[in-house]
Amino acid sequence: MLIKDFRRDFYDVLQHQRVLVLVAFDVDALCACKILQYLFQCDQVLYTIVPVDGLQELEHAFLENAEGIRHVILINCGAAVDIVEMLQPEDHVRFYICDSHRPVDVHNFYNAVQVKLLMREDELSSMPAYDDLFRDDGEDESEESDSENDDPETGYKRKRFDDESIIRRQDRRRWNESRVKTLFDYSKFTSYGTSAALMMFELAWKLSKDTNSLLWLAIVGVTDQFVHYRTPRDKYMEDIMSLQSHVSRHNQRGADDENIMSVNCLRVSFEEELYLPLYRHWKLFDSICHSMPIACKLRLWSLKGQKRLHEFLAEMGLPLTQCKQQYSAMDTAMRSEVKVKILEYMNKYGLEIQDVIIPSFTMQYGYKHLLCATDFVYAAAAALESVDRLRLPTDNFLAATEILQRCVSRKIEAGLESAKLQLRGVVNQVQSFLDMHQIISAGPFLYVCVQEGTADSRFFSHPQCLLRLARYTLQAHCSVSRNKRVRSLPLVLGAPLSIEEGRSIMVGIPPLDTDDERKNFFGKAFEQAAESTNTVVRFNSFDSHIIEMKTEDRSKFFDALISILQ
Repeated sequence: MLIKDFRRDFYDVLQHQRVLVLVAFDVDALCACKILQYLFQCDQVLYTIVPVDGLQELEHAFLENAEGIRHVILINCGAAVDIVEMLQPEDHVRFYICDSHRPVDVHNFYNAVQVKLLMREDELSSMPAYDDLFRDDGEDESEESDSENDDPETGYKRKRFDDESIIRRQDRRRWNESRVKTLFDYSKFTSYGTSAALMMFELAWKLSKDTNSLLWLAIVGVTDQFVHYRTPRDKYMEDIMSLQSHVSRHNQRGADDENIMSVNCLRVSFEEELYLPLYRHWKLFDSICHSMPIACKLRLWSLKGQKRLHEFLAEMGLPLTQCKQQYSAMDTAMRSEVKVKILEYMNKYGLEIQDVIIPSFTMQYGYKHLLCATDFVYAAAAALESVDRLRLPTDNFLAATEILQRCVSRKIEAGLESAKLQLRGVVNQVQSFLDMHQIISAGPFLYVCVQEGTADSRFFSHPQCLLRLARYTLQAHCSVSRNKRVRSLPLVLGAPLSIEEGRSIMVGIPPLDTDDERKNFFGKAFEQAAESTNTVVRFNSFDSHIIEMKTEDRSKFFDALISILQ
């Protein structure tokens, strides 16, 4: 059931109760969790937080912690499955789902007792009507039993097939067929709604408990959705504009000295930010080379592309000696003109405004480094998907939490360095795909697989990094391909998950032509391909377009996928 008043029907109900919070492994969910954690600490609500990395862990975490729990909050997990059917809870347990995954399972939406949805009403407008999904067949069953008579010869029940019962059977069959079609049409595309962190911040605002720190967490959550291609640019801009008014309210600076904010306070400001990953903490040259839009437009993986980049920098008046040292060590005058120069010469090199500029926010805490929202997203995502085999998933979750706390600067620096390694791994792998001509057109889609034993393959066993690789690969291939149809083709990317066990992870992303919608159809396609080939596929991720399977079954799975999508 959709909740309209979050304060009355959600937060006030939790007062003086013990709450279980299940959090997905993504930055948006982590930010939402920290906002909710702050609210609980303000009102002394007892809570237990458990990170869950997939449906199997969600089920296990609930069974382990369900004793004595009446209220369970799920952040960025649980909306796309029938949560009551999956977890089999006691009748008194209530689930509160704040999840950006769409579509929402119809049973969750129409369960008025045990499931409460913390979502925006306009994002669930495509939900099918109740009568199209559910019907009470009690009357039909009773009428059928009345139509049974005792056979005088045998003494057994004999069913009387009169015209009315036949009509009822036909009507029920037609209704079932219509229901199957309605459910398929509703669930054939997956997408994302409003950031969970933004929803939790709006709750804090309504409770008059919002702070600059919570606002920054909401900003990072919204930025995470954009960085990981969950929402289109228009939706991102809409959320950013709604947050800008809160930024102005919390970061007022008056003309009088008394009204100027203290240096030790967190300061958040809105900026037209350069769309260059981690450039303030890297070398400008490296940051440009690892920027997906610029790298794909200039084709920086080729010698000709590198030459064009050198020409671009020279025309802007930025010497290579300056660009190849740390950005913070660049000449101050040159550093201040980087954005202006890029905007001045970008059109000459085929770049557009959205390739080099992203409206975003920056924060500064005391005299520490200026950080933008994308820096936090990359650093926290790298911590969540650490490739250190000695670390447990909960260790990664805590490390990402410490990065978002801002006070542990060494954790932030470690996260930024891990993010650089990830970005290098992605770029190297894309260049390998292109050099080896490994991207294959299967007709209705493109596919490519990361080879086992590749130096950077350890990064791609994690879904977020794999998703970034898939997007980079598709955009790079479209930039070099002479086939005009390639922009309308989706991509399926596979990578080794466990070489010892012979398992692979696979992700499917939509074509670039549908970038304005960000709707993904691979969830249903993967499901149908698995059924038609009897392939053992593990749908463990909260994103149905990310699956796990045996590496040896990959070829026959691709064959089935081709026949389904043709």
